[in-house]
Amino acid sequence: MQIEEIQNYPAILPVLVEDELFLYPFMITPIFINDSQNMKALELAIKNETMLFVAPSKFGNGRNFDEIFDCGVIGTIMRKVPLPDGRVKILFQGYAKGRIIKQISNKPLEAEIDLIREDFLEEAKQEALLNVLKEKIKILTNISHYFSPDLLRTIEEGTDASRICDLILNTIRIKKQKAYEFFIQTSLENKLLQLIDLIAQEIETNKIQKEIKNKVHSRIDKVNKEYFLKEQLRQIQKELGSDTQKEDEIKEYYKKLELKKKYIYEDSYKEIKKQIEKFERIHQDNSEASMIQTYIETALDIPFEKISKRKLDIKEVSKQLNLDHYALNKPKERIEEYFAVRELLEKRKIADKDGAKVILCLYGPPGVGKTSLANSVARALKRELVRIALGGLEDVNELRGHRRTYIGAMPGRIVQGLIEAKQINPIVVLDEIDKLNRNFRGDPSAVLLEILDPEQNTKFRDYYLNFNIDLSKIIFIATANDISNIPGPLRDRMEFIELSSYTPNEKFQIAKKYLIPSEIKKHGLKSNELNINDSTIELIINEYTRESGVRNLRRKIAELCRKSAKKLLLENIKKVNINQKNLKEFLDKKVYEIQKREQKDQIGQVNGLAWTPVGGDVLKVEIIKIKGKGELILTGSLGDVMKESAKIAFSVIKVLIDEKKLKIPQKMFYNTKESIYNQYNLHIHVPDGATPKDGPSAGITISTAIASIFSGKKVKCDVAMTGEIDLSGKVLPIGGLKEKLIAAYKAEIKTALIPKKNYERDLKDIPEEVLNNMQIIAVDSFDEVLKYALI
Repeated sequence: MQIEEIQNYPAILPVLVEDELFLYPFMITPIFINDSQNMKALELAIKNETMLFVAPSKFGNGRNFDEIFDCGVIGTIMRKVPLPDGRVKILFQGYAKGRIIKQISNKPLEAEIDLIREDFLEEAKQEALLNVLKEKIKILTNISHYFSPDLLRTIEEGTDASRICDLILNTIRIKKQKAYEFFIQTSLENKLLQLIDLIAQEIETNKIQKEIKNKVHSRIDKVNKEYFLKEQLRQIQKELGSDTQKEDEIKEYYKKLELKKKYIYEDSYKEIKKQIEKFERIHQDNSEASMIQTYIETALDIPFEKISKRKLDIKEVSKQLNLDHYALNKPKERIEEYFAVRELLEKRKIADKDGAKVILCLYGPPGVGKTSLANSVARALKRELVRIALGGLEDVNELRGHRRTYIGAMPGRIVQGLIEAKQINPIVVLDEIDKLNRNFRGDPSAVLLEILDPEQNTKFRDYYLNFNIDLSKIIFIATANDISNIPGPLRDRMEFIELSSYTPNEKFQIAKKYLIPSEIKKHGLKSNELNINDSTIELIINEYTRESGVRNLRRKIAELCRKSAKKLLLENIKKVNINQKNLKEFLDKKVYEIQKREQKDQIGQVNGLAWTPVGGDVLKVEIIKIKGKGELILTGSLGDVMKESAKIAFSVIKVLIDEKKLKIPQKMFYNTKESIYNQYNLHIHVPDGATPKDGPSAGITISTAIASIFSGKKVKCDVAMTGEIDLSGKVLPIGGLKEKLIAAYKAEIKTALIPKKNYERDLKDIPEEVLNNMQIIAVDSFDEVLKYALI
């Protein structure tokens, strides 16, 4: 088809799809063809010597009519050039806009095309709208770089409104769909008006962008300007000798370092000095400067030169311990011995030996005064007390410090404690040392090995400081509830002092002499405004608290003080008297510490003694027999060791029955041909089934219960017992005797049966109050147990 025949439309033309470009009639554009569909359309156009219809794609590859726009550009091929990579480059000359009115073929794409003709617009209106558009283009040009000078000249001099619109639309950046809406617009007036609105929006957008850029640039310029001005000012001040802040700080650091030089190791001195020199060289605006300065200040804050000068005085220590604590005679005696050795070494100017560097570990139930003993020692020696809570600690870096390569690095708790105490030889309490955790971050107990070992702690290295510190001057005191949870190597470095449960009388004296005066003062009361008589104190101890220590007792007394303060203010009275009658007004709920013993002797029910982390307890062992085949049923949340004890006890009783040492009445048999133990199933139960129980010390208790149920003899209700039993019937020693006997005394037990070895070894530790009010009998074999227990 020839160019002059362009008016002879509709016409059938091959359709070529262009993915990237949106063409306009006046453009001469290179198009690259690399797919078969477009190649067939090109070959068809060349073969038939006809024009091409180039349509833009909507989505996908645009290889069928559903994926292309209906409107496009009609034009001719000016040149065709094959490329080495297999593609074909054509130079396409657009002539007019066209629209697909009928689809002819899909392979290749071929369609019937008609021209898109614009509506007529009055010349005056067209000229007016064109002038407004040109004015807007000038404004946009001043704030952006969309239009080249040649293109601006073409727009300025042009009179064809449609062509100018297409030139502008081809230049500015708009989305394909928006461009297509302009492309198919047949009303020139609407097209000009919409384009004017679009240019106006572009002007506003570009203005905002330019404003933001200017603000950003001005801020950057301002920062740079300030930096250069500050640098100039700093240099001027330096010349005048007035910029001395950093120099003064560095001089102060050197001064502090020299004061500490004779108290620290040489490697410590070199490390701190190196960091000061580095800080001196580095620019203060450098991000590393503040980190180095923090390190220097932390290192210089360690009180290497500050040592408590007070001389050790064993009399002062003894006086303070007795002033702050009632009872606890053995722990106080061992602490006095420890400081007596240190005082003697000091007086005779003998270097510390290992005997003076023993690490004391106070262990026992909660609330018995472990931490307060350490507080008393600190007060007696006039040293600062540093408490390090180790409960749940699982990261070794908490003790050893974080390396300075980490953000937020800081020294370990030991070094932090020294800085807080402002002494190099404080009392350090390692609280809850039995509750350390071990995980992927390391094992904190391994760090404590170095801290507590006298052979190693003279050169303890903190990762943050990166130099050695002498910890040998520190007095370490550890506390624990259960020493079995402390790792063996760490346990080997400590000497253990047991703090046992308090007796009721000891609790009474502690409450009267220490707790009540302390709480009265703490709550703003005067000593004559609150009176709690002795019988009321005993009632609170026996029926309102359940503990081995006095922590809950203190809480109850604090509650009495709070309610008394309220009563004084509301009722306008001068004194509050609390007695057994009105105690219910102040305390709501009774919590019986230990259930009192049964008042009647019974068959198959025995009082056993048990140890718990909060003190001793009396556990009843109950047993019944059921017709069966000699099976053993165990209930009461018993552990494996206790279950084994029950099996051993059953076997021991079987032997006694077979040897005729345990006489069984004839009425107990329902089949005289079989042994009694094969005729019944035994159900053994230890009440309070929700509480787990374990350990071998219930061996003689379970054996006595089985002997009672088979023999039909009652067990004395005022007798309690504890002891492990072996298969030969021998009674073996147990642990926790003191707590167990205190519990028996509280439960009004009259006689306690204990292993002979415990009687010989541990009886000296039992409080006199218990010894004077209860008969304690040593037993060596189970025959002796039956003699004292059965009626």
